[in-house]
Amino acid sequence: MLLLRTKGRRSGRQRTVALLYHRDGDRLIVVGSKGGSDTPPAWLVNLQAQPDVEVQIGTERFPARARIATDDEQRQFWPVMTALRADYDRYQAQTSRRIPLVVLEPAHR
Repeated sequence: MLLLRTKGRRSGRQRTVALLYHRDGDRLIVVGSKGGSDTPPAWLVNLQAQPDVEVQIGTERFPARARIATDDEQRQFWPVMTALRADYDRYQAQTSRRIPLVVLEPAHR
């Protein structure tokens, strides 16, 4: 699990969410599922408005830039993420929205 800190798009306050992740080199992949809801999770909407985020894994914290995975990345990493948590396929089946994968790339320090 990682902790993702985003800035609230309306409040400007820091928001933190714990997410399952996959590491691909320097990049981290997370899923914007919200349990298969037809609406996206607030953290996803926040990072779409402000893609500069902070990631914490264990005691390590670092700035990152978030973006929605490309179609190719979605095809590549969806099976990886469903191998980590099979519920993601069920979540996708119960909603009309495409559940996006989010790529977190370390910001240049």
